[in-house]
Amino acid sequence: MGAESFLTTEYKYLAVFMSGFSVIIFLFLGSVDNFDKQGIANAGFSTLAFILGALTSTGSGYLGMKIATYANARTTLEARKGIPAAFVAAFRAGSVMGFLLSANGLLVLFLTILAYKKYYGDDWAGLYESITGYGLGGSSVALFGRVGGGIYTKAADVGADLVGKVERNIPEDDPRNPAVIADNVGDNVGDIAGMGSDLFGSFAESTCAALVISALSQPGKDHDFSAMCFPLLISGAGILVCLITTIIATDVQQVKEKAEIEPALKKQLVISTVLMTPVIFLVAYYALPPTFNITVVGQGEKVVQNWHAFACVASGLWAGLLIGFVTEYFTSNAYVPVQDVADSCRTGAATNIIFGLALGYKSVIIPVFAIAAAIYVSFQFAGMYGIALAALGMLSTLATGLAIDAYGPISDNAGGIAEMAGMGEEIRERTDALDAAGNTTAAIGKGFAIGSAALVSLALFGAYVSRAKVQVVNVTEPQAFVGLLVGAMLPYWFSAMTMKSVGKAALAMVEEVRRQFNTMPGLMEGTTKPDYKKCVEISTAASLREMIPPGALVMLSPVIAGTLFGTTTLAGMLAGGLVSGVQIAISASNTGGAWDNAKKYIEAGNSAHAKSLGPKGSDPHKAAVIGDTVGDPLKDTSGPSLNILIKLMAVESLVFAPFFATHGGIIWGGK
Repeated sequence: MGAESFLTTEYKYLAVFMSGFSVIIFLFLGSVDNFDKQGIANAGFSTLAFILGALTSTGSGYLGMKIATYANARTTLEARKGIPAAFVAAFRAGSVMGFLLSANGLLVLFLTILAYKKYYGDDWAGLYESITGYGLGGSSVALFGRVGGGIYTKAADVGADLVGKVERNIPEDDPRNPAVIADNVGDNVGDIAGMGSDLFGSFAESTCAALVISALSQPGKDHDFSAMCFPLLISGAGILVCLITTIIATDVQQVKEKAEIEPALKKQLVISTVLMTPVIFLVAYYALPPTFNITVVGQGEKVVQNWHAFACVASGLWAGLLIGFVTEYFTSNAYVPVQDVADSCRTGAATNIIFGLALGYKSVIIPVFAIAAAIYVSFQFAGMYGIALAALGMLSTLATGLAIDAYGPISDNAGGIAEMAGMGEEIRERTDALDAAGNTTAAIGKGFAIGSAALVSLALFGAYVSRAKVQVVNVTEPQAFVGLLVGAMLPYWFSAMTMKSVGKAALAMVEEVRRQFNTMPGLMEGTTKPDYKKCVEISTAASLREMIPPGALVMLSPVIAGTLFGTTTLAGMLAGGLVSGVQIAISASNTGGAWDNAKKYIEAGNSAHAKSLGPKGSDPHKAAVIGDTVGDPLKDTSGPSLNILIKLMAVESLVFAPFFATHGGIIWGGK
């Protein structure tokens, strides 16, 4: 009920925002053609696509939350039967969410295209440019969902950990902790609903980018519908491949003991990637003509063969797998980096923080090279269209990615329910084993989201410069360099706002939890029930209040830059935001994930080294808890929200490109 109540309130705020922004889209785009009949139609269809994208994203987040809340208790009950039954319950729930979101997004987009064709007829460029509003609507909801949900869950988590674990030395998810309910509710609204909306936005934007670029090139000009639908066919084929992959995990190679949980989840990524590769080749061979031309801004027409398109998609697909494995290496406590962070807790929280930050910075290196390689290969083969296809390749196994990502919060909450229900140490050990693997897979999911965001943003950037008719972005010109500098600063500004929001909310939560422990007789003894409702109210009020300024920063920055300084400055800003945002996001997410698993490594005590650092309540464990607390807003608020920032600014610029090209540059002469 808590998660549903929060989302209902959040969506009321979003409804007001979406209504106002819909009016802005209609007025700005309608003014391009001085509100003539065609201009009004284009503006109206773009606005409608925006609303459809927002509604689909909202529905995806809400349904994901409902699935998770039912699965939490079901997984706890299945844990009484053993690890295999509990794993299947949690993983199947994640799979249902993954398939629902993927199929729902694809269906709504396809039906929208068919409906718009009734009006646009042979004007495919106009049709697919109007469709871009779909991606904007999806990412707008995702931004507020990620920021609002992240503030909610991390305020409760920090309050529960600092007072409960460090000061009162009680277990995680202990029912005596006043913030425990808010913490568990936060997992559903942040990690499930927010994450679902986020990845839906990536899917919608990468598809829209590929559709716009191909519509302006030969496939659109020749009205080759199968070639135009190639991006949609990739996603559709991915759903079928992921279905086969899921059956392997739940029915063919079943998990039988704790040690098999994490390898089984990793196999899902490998199997889906391997199976998807030949499927992409077949789709490219039958859907695309043997050769076709793609328009490359500043370079004219580029001849592309159908196997080139396959190579573009495959490069993104395999780059995503590499990013996933690198993320796992840097965030799983089975490997040296996290064990080093845990060992640093011997000398206190300060050294733990230093080691964790260093790990996060180092973890950026290989993912950036993987993204760079995918960009180089795909651009060489098919220009910006190839980069859009690479993004789709990384997201082609979205259903599997979502399944293993949602598995983490479901397992986490199952452990919380087991603790609060007093179901015994054996049940808690089983849910903890599920949760430990879930922490790593959640980090892998964030790595996928950030990597795909980089490719999606670059593809949207290509579509933007095509639609805004920006021939070249020369950083030696002040217009472009100023935009580049400001764009690179925006992720830092955004991160500062979200981190401080979590800090302010956590401060209020810590004070409330302390107040209850200090003033309520019998609370520590378990004879008095804490006031859970007060903590839920603190998280709800803080998240709804604090999500507005960061959201306004992201939504208004492209509008202000394009209107006042022109298309070239905006192009520079998008490039700057992409370059700095991706690296901050990877570092923040992996740093937070490493601190979390370092703490769990000490708590589990599964090796002689881990036992030497424990048990729970020891000085190294308290230092690890502080590191985990610092990392919570990094990995669950700022980090995941940054990939939405770079995508959202790019897709918003694409939607408003005609307005900026016609009326932009009030200060800098329209350039």
